[in-house]
Order: sequence, then structure tokens, then C-alpha cells
Amino acid sequence: MKEIPLITPLQKFYQYEKEKANQTFLRQAINDQWIHYSWKETGEIIRTMAAAIQAQNYPKGTKIAILSANCAHWIMADLAIMMTGCISVPLYPTITADIIDYCLEHSESKLCFVGKLDKWHEQKQGIPKNVTCVSFPDYPQEDCIDWNAFTKKVKPLKQNYIPDLDDICTIIYTSGTTGKPKGVVHNFESIAYAPTWLLKELEYIIENDRFFSFLQLAHIAERMLVEMGALYCGASISFAESIEKVPQNLKDTQPTVFLAVPLIWTRMQNSILARLPQERLNMLLKIPFLSDLIKRKVKENAGLSQCKYIISGAAPIPVSLIEWYEKLDITICEAYGMSENCAFSHGNRLEFRKVGTVGQPMPNTQVKISDVGEILVKNKCTMQGYYKDEAKTKETITEDGYLRTGDKGEIDVDGFLKITGRIKEIFKTDKGKYVAPAPIELELSKSPYIAQVCVVGANMKQPIALVNYTNENGADNPTIEADLITTMSEVNSKLSSHEKVAKIIIMKEDWTVENGLMTPTLKVKRNELEQKVADKVATWTQDRDTRIIWE
Repeated sequence: MKEIPLITPLQKFYQYEKEKANQTFLRQAINDQWIHYSWKETGEIIRTMAAAIQAQNYPKGTKIAILSANCAHWIMADLAIMMTGCISVPLYPTITADIIDYCLEHSESKLCFVGKLDKWHEQKQGIPKNVTCVSFPDYPQEDCIDWNAFTKKVKPLKQNYIPDLDDICTIIYTSGTTGKPKGVVHNFESIAYAPTWLLKELEYIIENDRFFSFLQLAHIAERMLVEMGALYCGASISFAESIEKVPQNLKDTQPTVFLAVPLIWTRMQNSILARLPQERLNMLLKIPFLSDLIKRKVKENAGLSQCKYIISGAAPIPVSLIEWYEKLDITICEAYGMSENCAFSHGNRLEFRKVGTVGQPMPNTQVKISDVGEILVKNKCTMQGYYKDEAKTKETITEDGYLRTGDKGEIDVDGFLKITGRIKEIFKTDKGKYVAPAPIELELSKSPYIAQVCVVGANMKQPIALVNYTNENGADNPTIEADLITTMSEVNSKLSSHEKVAKIIIMKEDWTVENGLMTPTLKVKRNELEQKVADKVATWTQDRDTRIIWE
């Protein structure tokens, strides 16, 4: 396709700051009340923040971190950092003190904006002594410079600073699924390219659409779709007050564009079924005059009644879950991308969609499958490299510019991509046979009692499935076990003998970000989970007759 001239996020902001001065750009929920920031008001705050940063006399290219859950001032801080020629370093709000210390030291950050956090009293131990912390006005934090004190001696910047497309915009630290986070370096060209071409491709995302933000903005998908998507089409963004209040906040705002990860879709399904059990729902959907009413009410209560583009990303979503939502007239489009390519790789469009795939390539994106089955992607959103890690950069980007994704996949005749697993997650049983766990996990996830699942089996006779279970309907243990046995039998009937799951282990402890078993992006940390159960596996596998084990 013919290239489109690119402009930076700042230029788009300047445009709407002038054209839509009195229209709402950001909505922040605090204590069940919505605070509205117009484009003009947002600009005044951003320009004041930028002036305060400039007053520190940092040279161009200084790294400035943002440690906060999503809120209006997160977006303001990001734009203020751009406006000063500095480089933003977003950090996940749930990471531990040691990871904070590593990221700030590694990035050489000099300043850190601290905002909406639940465990700052623990996290602050990870702030290096040479890093200045400034708290957001709505979320004051101890041991931080007060917002008013930081900004009171400056006047908002008047000039419209415009960075070069080659300038570095941000360093995004990965969620650390398999070790220490890596710093992904992106310039303004890649940050601008993704939303520019995404909005050209998805013509139904338009000016005055409503975005909803609750997945962490430190995650590339949320940052590109929500922050950059809203900036580049002049839309508004509403921020959830908390995870607990997401359902109510969604109902309040009824967004038109919504992004969630598979775990959120599972939780939303469980919430719906808690109010309307599956058997009753099935019955009501068969009654012509009630079916449309039920669908409309479910969508309104879920906050999706006006959503025209709904996306699932970050991890594979079971086909059965997408099909369940389709029966309620909720169409979920699965998409695929990485921090290393601004999440600009593949996506299902409303008009071109295949359930079970992550869609067709984004515009001007080249894709191929390597000899070992790895997905390789090439476009202008590919990172500059990993910060301070030339060796890893060379390992990840081929000589001809393709990004090694680490994912295995297949491309069908229509160009739709299906993810079949991770290259490094494939394990070998004691029979010398290789097993790819991801497809098996997706099939097992059909059970309504499985919240997360991790199939392991390196050097075992047969794989086993570790399960974090959910029980919204209050079923007794025999009912849960019967369902899991049925699901396991159905899945095993489709597998080769060496792939068949021998047992399901229902874990006692939940898998959370806090206990280190999930990443901040809600992906299971396979290595940590395997280590956690390593000394119990022999005992579990000795009992050949018991198929479901409660830890």
C-alpha cells in the first residue's frame, strides 16, 4: 500500500487541543464520581508538567518513568515527557520492588511519576536514591514530591515542541515471563505508524468514539489501541476506578471500542452466569420474543451495548468462549502483536474474521513461517532493539529485518494466522516425544470450572494439567470433578497417545501477579509454576487411578 505521511502523537494532540478545546478528552472515576478533562484543560496540565520537567534541566533523551495504574494523569505524564524531548519508561503498577529497582537502574531514569498504586509502601523500597519521585495530584504518595510543589513555580509551556520521527519515544519493559524484563526501544516513527495504519484499516473507529481503559497502559496493546488510538482519531478515554468497579464503570460509559484479555472475558462470562445460569440462559435464548431482550439486557449490564469493535489480545482465547459470546450477539475479534512491534502484527476485522485465528496481517506487514515453525514478522513498527542488549537484539531481529516472535504458527490459504504454541514451551516426555502445551490448554479451557491452566510434562510418562479453578455457581466437588473428567476425556480423544493428559491437579493457591505466578499482563509464568510443584509431581503421578487431584 502507498505510504501515509506520519505525524507524532504530540502533533495529533496539538490538533485536537485547538479543534476540540471544550470537548471531553479524559474521564476519571474517583469515589464513584466522574471527573471530566477537556482537551484544553488536559493541555494546560500537560504543558505545566512539561515546564516542571524542563525546570530540572534534564538533557534531551533523559529517561522518565511512570509507575501508576491507569488514570488520566498517566496519559498526561506520557505526553508531557514527549513534550520535553525526554523518553518515557512505563512500569507495570503491580511489579515488585526488586523489578522496579532493576528497570530504573537499567534505564538510567532520573525522575519517576508515581500515581495510583495499591502497594507503594512496599514498592518504594525499589526506588534508587538518585531517582526523584513526584506523585500525581489525585493519588498523593508518601516519600514523593507533592504535585503542587513540583509545578507551582512554573508556567505552562507555550511552544508546540515536535520531535523527529527518528527520536526515541519510549523504552517499554516486557512483563518478564521468562526472566528479567527487557527494555524494548521504540522511536516516534513506530509509535506513529501503528495507530495511523490501524485507523486507516479499521474505518469504523472514528472521531468521538469512546475508549475504555483498565488493562495496564504499561502494556503495549493498551497503550497503542487506547492511548494512541484515541489520540489519533480524536476520541475520549474513560478510566476505570478499580478492577472491582470495572463492571459499573463500563455500564456508566458504554464504550464503543473495548480491549480485554482472555482472563477478563472468562470472568465476565462467570459474572453473567452467576446471575443467569447456563440452562436458563439457553432456554430464554430459544424463545423468539425474549431472545433479543435478553441479549440486549446482558450487553447493557456488561457495558457493551454500544461497542462496535471488541478485541481480545495478549494471550490465546478459547474458541468455545468466543462462540459463547456470539450467542449473545457480542462479537470478539482476536488480535496479535508484541511489545517488539507495537502490537502491530495481525488482527481479525469485523468484515474479515475467522474464529480460532488471530486474523490477517496488518497493512504493509510481511509474515512468514521459519523452518522450525516460528512466526516471523516484518514492518515499520519493529523496535530499534533491546536497550543495552545488542546480542539479544541480533538474536531477535534477523539480518533481513524480520522479528522472531518466539511463537509457532500456521498460515491458511486466506492469510489468517493461527498460533499453535511457544517455541520454548514445547517439552519432551520420557518417551522422547515432543508436546506443545498451548493447544491442549486452550481445549481444556472449555470447562467452566477452569480459570487458568498450565500443561506440564517434561520427562514424565504423560503430561498433567495444573489448574487454577473457578466456581461462580457454588458447585460441589463431585460436580466439578465430573465436569473436568468429561472435558479431559473429550480433549484426550483428539490427541496422540503421548500428548494425552493423565491428570488434572486443582491448585490450592490462586495464581496472581502478587505471588509471582502470573505476569502483570495476566499470563501464567510457566517456569515458576513448574518449580512450585516440582517436588510433588512424583507423588501425584504414582497414583494411576485418581484422575482429579486437589492439592
